[in-house]
Amino acid sequence: MRIAILGTRGIPANYGGFETFAEHLSTRLAARGHDVTVYCRAHYVSPRQLEFQGVRLKVLPTIRHKYFDTVIHTFLSALHAIPQRYDAALICNAANAPFASIVRAGGTPVALNVDGLEHKRKKWNWIGRKYYLMAERLATILPNETVTDAKVIQEYYLAQHRAISTMIAYGAEVERKVDPSVRRWRVEPNRYVLYVSRLEPENNAHLVVEAFKRVRTGHKLLIVGDAPYARDYINDLKARARRDKRIVFTGFVFGRDYRTLQQNAYCYVHATEVGGTHPALLEAMGFGNCVLTLAAPENIEAIGDAGIAYADETDLAEKLQRVLRDGSLVHAYRNRAQARVKEFYDWDYVVNQYEDLFAKMAGLTLPARTVSSATKTASAIKETARSASA
Repeated sequence: MRIAILGTRGIPANYGGFETFAEHLSTRLAARGHDVTVYCRAHYVSPRQLEFQGVRLKVLPTIRHKYFDTVIHTFLSALHAIPQRYDAALICNAANAPFASIVRAGGTPVALNVDGLEHKRKKWNWIGRKYYLMAERLATILPNETVTDAKVIQEYYLAQHRAISTMIAYGAEVERKVDPSVRRWRVEPNRYVLYVSRLEPENNAHLVVEAFKRVRTGHKLLIVGDAPYARDYINDLKARARRDKRIVFTGFVFGRDYRTLQQNAYCYVHATEVGGTHPALLEAMGFGNCVLTLAAPENIEAIGDAGIAYADETDLAEKLQRVLRDGSLVHAYRNRAQARVKEFYDWDYVVNQYEDLFAKMAGLTLPARTVSSATKTASAIKETARSASA
């Protein structure tokens, strides 16, 4: 099939979860023989880069602004896609819902991955929140298929908009190996707590910093991430951490270096309160971390019994102290986390679901595929869940 992916900053991933998702999905589809194009933004991907691991890159300009960056680029991408006559297109982010109709005008069926509940993010003013609420509704009307990545989000769209969506989870890899190259960040393998996120208020890095300051340990805390439109918040974070030399800010880290940081952490703290399935949380589980997560519904859905939930700053400090003193507890949760990713969040199974969805949209029949044991397990579990829900 000829498939297009619109609405992200582009690949290779150098920003956030949707970009990492687009990279995994597009390169894996390309490896299966599909002709895949990912639309990229000029200030994230060089216009001279035309291909990445078998995926075509179409780099287009946009207005680099907090409120216009995404929608202007997706609008231009949709216009470019009209004459291309792709077999199927995937648009990421509910904010881009209005442009599904443009792509469909060229005869291309469209699936829209809505992500989380963006209207709840503190970074948006009232206009931004109103726009996202409108876009949510359009996301159930304009595309051929609405895709959610967590059951919590699927249930929200059903209750709020009476809309049935296709739930396809995010994926993660399973691997863990010691790599002393983490010392470049002034930490030792297995001697640091890891936090990864865009540094925006609703991702609660400040909560993690304040909780860690109350913990007695020789371990360090690595804060991995950045944000282009949150300078005041980031400056406040660094001010909070200034007197604690154990807290290290790395900025954005991607690719091999990111994998190394994940696989060599002692434990991982997740604090995001808005969204669907959070990629960094699943990646932390797949890379063999003992995970402590804020008890938001979508986070609880992701970890199941394979992580530790906390309610607030005080609760996190207490549970983090316990984890740092009990290596056997950490080892047990590491094993549970990787087992859960293998069962529920296997990338091959995720790509199978998108491949089947695109084929259905395009009215095409795929050749029979070889089903891996992990895919069989994930499929059986999801079928059981569907039956129980019914």
